Amino acid sequence: MSLVQQRRGYFGEFGGSFVPPELQEALDYLEDQFFKYKDDPEFNEEFKHYLKEYIGRENPLTFAARLTERLGGAKIYLKREDLNHTGSHKINNVIGQILLAKRMGAKRVIAETGAGQHGVATATACAMFGIDCTIYMGEEDTRRQALNVFRMELLGAKVVPVSKGQGRLKDAVDEALNDLVENYKNTFYLLGSAVGPHPYPSIVKHFQSVISEESKRQILEKEGRLPDAVIACVGGGSNAIGAFAHYIDELSVRLIGVEPERAATLTKGVPAVLHGFKCLVLLDEEGNPQPTYSIAAGLDYPGIGPEHSHLKVSGRAEYYTVTNEEVLEAFQVLSRTEGIIPALESAHAVAYALKLAPILSREQIIIVNLSGRGDKDVEQVFRMLKS
Repeated sequence: MSLVQQRRGYFGEFGGSFVPPELQEALDYLEDQFFKYKDDPEFNEEFKHYLKEYIGRENPLTFAARLTERLGGAKIYLKREDLNHTGSHKINNVIGQILLAKRMGAKRVIAETGAGQHGVATATACAMFGIDCTIYMGEEDTRRQALNVFRMELLGAKVVPVSKGQGRLKDAVDEALNDLVENYKNTFYLLGSAVGPHPYPSIVKHFQSVISEESKRQILEKEGRLPDAVIACVGGGSNAIGAFAHYIDELSVRLIGVEPERAATLTKGVPAVLHGFKCLVLLDEEGNPQPTYSIAAGLDYPGIGPEHSHLKVSGRAEYYTVTNEEVLEAFQVLSRTEGIIPALESAHAVAYALKLAPILSREQIIIVNLSGRGDKDVEQVFRMLKS
C-alpha cells in the first residue's frame, strides 16, 4: 500500500502522517476543520458549557495532607481528573472531538480503547448526541475490563473485541484504523490518546490542555508559585500531555512521565513509524512492535505520542518506570491515606511520587495528575492481591 508522508505535525523528528492517499484526504479535511473551530468563539463557548455542565469542571487540585505527612517531604497535590463524569480525563477530549464531529456532519463515530475509559467516554457522548458508535477493544482487555464493556453496551455502543495479535490496545488501534480507511467518508475516528497521524496528537493535546490550564491557575492561588514537578502516567500520552501542556515553557517545572516496567516505550524505545506516525517504539529483533504488558490496560501500548518522544529526546521531560508491585502498593496507600481509590494507570504516577516526595524538601511542591478513578480496577486488584 503506497503511503503519503506529510511534513506537517512534527515535534522535532517525531510525528507526521504516513497513511494511504485516500485517508490523507480525510485527515487534511479534519485538520482544516480543527483549525477552523479551535479558536472559534461559538465552538469554544459550547465546549466550555459541556466542560462545566456535563463533565463537572473545573475539578479540584486537592492537597494530599495525610500522604504528604506520611512521606515527610514535598507537598503533594492531586489534580482530580477522577472526579470527571465517566471517571477519567478521557471525557475532556471526547467532548471536544464530538463537537467537531457534529460540525463535520459525521453519521458514525468509532474509537479504540484499552482500559475502557475512553470507550465509555465516547459511548457517553455519542448517546448524548444520538450518534452511532462502535468501539474497538482488544479481546484480552474486554476480559480484564468486563465492567467497562457492559457500560459501553449499556450506553448503546457496539463493542468489537479484537482477537488479532495480543488482543490488546495496539490491536484495537489497528482495527479502528482499518475501519477508518474503509469508511472515512461517513465516519469520524475519535482517537483517545495523543498518538496517530497528524492532526490527532495536536487535537488531543488541545482538548486535554484544560488539565494544566486549571492546575497552573489553582497552584498559583494555593501556593503563590508554580510546582517543582508535575507527574503523570504515560501509555499513549493523553493525560500526561494535558497535565504538562501549560508547563512546557516553564523550565523551572520538572515534567515527569511514569511508564509500566514491561511497556517502557520512552525508556527503551527507538524511532520508528507506528499507526501512521513516527515516535519511539518498542521493537523486537525483527523490527516489529514488541509485545507489551501492564496490569493497567490503558498503558499497554508499544508506542507513545510524538510530542512525548520529542520531550524525551530533547531532555525537557523525564520518564521513569515502576514495577507492578510498586503500582499495587501505591493503589493501596492512596486509598488508605486519602480515601481516594486511583485507577491502576494513575497509580503509576502515585508510585513514582511515593519515591520522589521523601527526597525533596518540605518547601517543594509536586502535582500528581490523578487521571482516573479505580472503580474499574477494584475486582482485578482484589484477584491479584488474593492470588
